[in-house]
Order: sequence, then C-alpha cells, then structure tokens
Amino acid sequence: MTRSRRWIPLLSATLLTGVVVTGCSAGDAGDGGGGEAVEGPVTIGFISSANNEWGTCLQNGVEAAAAEEGVELLVANSDADAAKETANIEDMIARGVDAIVLNTVSVDAMMGGIQKAGAADVPVYLVAVVPDDLTGVLGATVVDLPGVGALAAEWLAEDSAGDPVEVAVIAGAPGASSDYVVQGFAAALPDSVTVVAEQPGMFNRSKAQEVAENVIQANPDLDYAFVLNEDMAFGVRAALDAAGRDDVRIVTMNGTDDGLAAVEAGEFSATIADSAANLGATSVENTVALLADGSGEKVFSMPTALITADNTADAVPFCG
Repeated sequence: MTRSRRWIPLLSATLLTGVVVTGCSAGDAGDGGGGEAVEGPVTIGFISSANNEWGTCLQNGVEAAAAEEGVELLVANSDADAAKETANIEDMIARGVDAIVLNTVSVDAMMGGIQKAGAADVPVYLVAVVPDDLTGVLGATVVDLPGVGALAAEWLAEDSAGDPVEVAVIAGAPGASSDYVVQGFAAALPDSVTVVAEQPGMFNRSKAQEVAENVIQANPDLDYAFVLNEDMAFGVRAALDAAGRDDVRIVTMNGTDDGLAAVEAGEFSATIADSAANLGATSVENTVALLADGSGEKVFSMPTALITADNTADAVPFCG
C-alpha cells in the first residue's frame, strides 16, 4: 500500500488530554519556560521513550525537520526506562544543548526532567504528553489522548448497536500516554459495554499475544478488543485466530501501512490514525520557533482520525 507523504498543518490547541489547559502562550511559562533567544546554530537534544515502530517514525520526523531547519541534533532513547530517561536528560544538559525535545517514559520522569533542565537553564519541549503546570516548559506538541480513546469507544458503541457486549483492553506501558487513552476510552463507553479485562501489553507484540491468550481463556464471551497500538494488535489477532475466535473485533491505533492493510483485509475492524513523523517534525519546528521568539503559541494539538475499511485512503502517512 502506498500513499504520498504529506505534513498536516498545525492546529492551535483547544484540547484536550485532561492534563493541560490550552491557549497559553510561551510568555506564560514561568521561570525557565521560554529561555533567551538563541543566536547562531541551534543544538537540540531529542530523547525518545522507546525502541519500537512509533519511536522510529517519531525520530524520522524529528531528523527530517532538524535537517530542514539547519539544527544540530543529538539523539538518545530511554527504552521505556524512567531512570534511563533521567540519565539521558543529564547527559543532554552536560553536552550543552540549547533545548531538549522530550518524549517521556512517564509523567513522574517528565516532571523530574523538567526540574533538572530548568535548574540548568535548558528549556524542554514536550512531545505527546504535557502537564497541567506549564512552568518551565518551552512548549509541547500533543495528541488528544483521551480523545483517541473516546473515538475508539464511540466506534465500538456504534458497531455494537446497543447490544450488551464485552471488551478487553490491551494497554501499553503504564504511567503516561497509555493511561490517558484508556481513561478516555472507559469514560466514553455506553452502559451496554462491559470491560472484562484490562492488561498491559507493554507495546510489545509477543507480550500482547501472551496477555490476549489469557484474556481469551478467561472470557469465552468476548466480543471486542481495544489494543493500544497496531503492533500489539497483530499479536492479539494471532491469539484470537489460534483460539478460533475470528469473531472478536479489534479496534486499535496508529495508522501504519501494515495496520491499514489489516483494516482493509478485515483483520482489524478500525484504527485511530495519527502520524508519528508529523508529531516529531512539528515538535522540532516549534522548538526552533519558540527559541527564536518566546511569545508564540505554546501548545499545539495534532489531529487524529478514525479509519475503517471504508476510508483507509484518508489516513495520513504514519512514518512520513
């Protein structure tokens, strides 16, 4: 499946994630939030949260935008480890970066990192998750994570047509983005839908398959699975097929080429498409802009879309 690459224009934030108040300008950041205008070439330290397809595509967007902007880019990966994230932040500070673009492992790690960077007068730009208190934050590019969960719940409600049904949630790694998505999903479900299981698949296909095997055995009347990325969803689909449960419908997230092909083939019933590459590119572009002029818009929201077999061509390229 091929689709031409296209970047989505920025949407000014009205969001939201349940963890941010939008419409703030960089001038609202408080101490350490805006920093001073950087003169000469800019050096950005990019810290990603995990080594998976999403993280790779996020980094693709970061690297493309850094090249376009003439930015010197230093890259680190925290491998879903909060302690490693802290060490990566300390290393970027020691290497004298002008700003850190951070895709955090967990909210606790993020807050500690903001404090460390602020003490060193290094501004932090956040990717995907942003706290209520924007003090010390240069800016953020976010996805409406509870809204993504709500989209999945609304599709399930319509698909089930009000019949009593059971759904299992195969979440990601506890502590940050996964939690917000699950909360949005649960809050938007109608009373006719019962969540019979919620287990972390750790954004890992093998782990998700193992979790799904246990869930299927414990819940013989399962009707749906909400799986928090397509890589895990392939593991869940394998477990369902092995158990002879091809009737269980999967709604998932990302909009990768493989995921969209699975929607077209009927392996997945729906997915919530975003673009990891767009998210990364936008984060770098905004970081550079805010370093040059701290009075600009501080928080930006990226669009998402519900994709079924009827509209796969509408999905924005996930990896650029």
